[in-house]
Amino acid sequence: MGIVAGLDSSSAFTRIVVCDADTGAVLRQGYAPHPAEAKATEIDPQAWLLSLGDAAAGGLLEGVQAIGVSAQQHGLVPLDAQGNLVRLALLGNDKRAQVAAADLIDALGGRQAWAEAVGSVPQAAQPVSKLRWMARSEPDTARRVAAVLQPHDWLVWQLLGRPGRRTTDRGGASGTGFWSAGTGSYRPDLVELALGHQVALPEVLGPAEAAGTTPEGLLISAGTGETMAAAFGLGVGIGDAVVSLGASGSVMTVHQEALADPSGMITSFADATGMHLPVVHTLNAVRALRGTAELLGIGELRELSALAMKSTPGSSGLVLLPYLEGERTPQLPHTAGTLSGLRRESMKPEHLARAAFEGMLCSLADALDVLRGRGVEVRRVFLLGAAAELPAVQAAAPAIFGAQIVVPQPADYAAIGAARQAAWALGVSQGTLSPAAPPAWQGAAAQVFEPGDELAVGQAVRRQYGATRDQIHPGAFNPTS
Repeated sequence: MGIVAGLDSSSAFTRIVVCDADTGAVLRQGYAPHPAEAKATEIDPQAWLLSLGDAAAGGLLEGVQAIGVSAQQHGLVPLDAQGNLVRLALLGNDKRAQVAAADLIDALGGRQAWAEAVGSVPQAAQPVSKLRWMARSEPDTARRVAAVLQPHDWLVWQLLGRPGRRTTDRGGASGTGFWSAGTGSYRPDLVELALGHQVALPEVLGPAEAAGTTPEGLLISAGTGETMAAAFGLGVGIGDAVVSLGASGSVMTVHQEALADPSGMITSFADATGMHLPVVHTLNAVRALRGTAELLGIGELRELSALAMKSTPGSSGLVLLPYLEGERTPQLPHTAGTLSGLRRESMKPEHLARAAFEGMLCSLADALDVLRGRGVEVRRVFLLGAAAELPAVQAAAPAIFGAQIVVPQPADYAAIGAARQAAWALGVSQGTLSPAAPPAWQGAAAQVFEPGDELAVGQAVRRQYGATRDQIHPGAFNPTS
C-alpha cells in the first residue's frame, strides 16, 4: 500500500518512525530533543515544530504518503480569534491548577457529577482545570481566548497549513475534561464554567478519518494522545491490560464502553480505534523501589532486584504499603507509606527489598481490581517501563496479577501507533481498508510469563497485603465497589 510515518512529540523530544503501511515494519527512524528543558511547565509550541524538523532531517520522510501525530496529553494551546497564541502553551506537568480543579469539582456539585458528565473528575493536568486557573490568575489573557487546542491538535493544524478547520480525535478529546467518551460529545457548558465564556473547540474525527491533505498531497490522519497511540502501537485489545511502571503507576484496559466512576478512581478515556480505555492511576510505583534502594544503600534497581530474589514470596511477613506520596487509588491523599510485620527474623535487607517489589505490584493489582470489579475482562497484562525488565518484577508479577504477563521489547510504541493510524486513514482513502478495521500489523515482540504453579502463592501474597491495607486504612479501599 505504501509508506507511512508516525511522529510522537513527547514532553522532551520528537521521535519519528517510517513504516511499511501493510506490515508495520519499521524502515527508518528519527529523533530530536525539544529545544527547551524537559521539566518546563509552559512552552512556545514552535519548539515542537523545530524539533519535528530536526527529527525529519536527511530525507527521513522521502516517499511517505501519510503521517500520524501522537503528542503529550493534557497540554493546552490557547488561541485568539485570529489563531495566534494568547500565551505560552501550558503542559500536563503544570500543577498550578490544583486549586482550580478543586473549585471546578465543587462548582458542578461534586465528583459524581463530573464522572457522570465526562467520565473523569478534574485534575490539575487537564485542560478544563487549566482554563479555570487562567480565568482566575490571568483574567486579561483568559478573555482573549477564542479557541483551544491540545498539542497533537496544534501540530496537525500546523502540518496542514493552519486551515480554517481544526480537528482532534476521540482519544485526545477524552482527556480534556469537557468531552464525554460515553456520549461522544462536548460539554461546552463546562468550558464556560471554567473559563467564563465559550470558545471554538476542534472537530472530533473518527479513528480512520483524515484531518486533511497538505498542499504537497501528504495525507494527515486524525492523530491522538500518547497513551492512545502507545496502546494502538502495542496492539492491545479486549482482554488486555497495560500497566505502566513509572515513578507513579497506571493501569489501562481496553473495554467496549465508557465507565463512569463516581469515586473518580477511573478516568474514562477513549482509544484510537473506537473503543474505550478506562485508566486507574496510582501515585506510587517505582518511587517505592527507589526509596527502598536508598534506605538500603543500594545504587541500582537491578541490585535491589537481585537482593529481593534472595527472599521468598511473602517477604517473611513484611508488608510495605507504598503510599509514599499519599495515594490516589485508594483515595488517601494525606497518608504515608507503612512497613508492617516486623519481626526479628524478617528484619533482613532481602526481605525489605522483596516487600518493596510485592508492595508495588500489589498496589497496582488493587488498581487493576477496580477495573475488574466493573466487569472489565483481563487475560493478559502488558508491563511497560524499565522496571518491567527486572527479574524480581518478572518473577512476582504473573502470580500477583493472576494473569499472563507480557513484557514488550523497548520500542517507540506511541510513534508506531501514530504510523498505524496513518496507514489506516491512507487505506480508507484508497479504498483498500475498512473504516471499521485497522491494518493488521504484527504485535510487539515480547517476553511472556505465565502464573503457572505459583498462582496460589501469589494470591496468598495479595491476601497478606490486603489484610494489612484494610487494618491500617479500614474502609478506604474496596476494589469491588
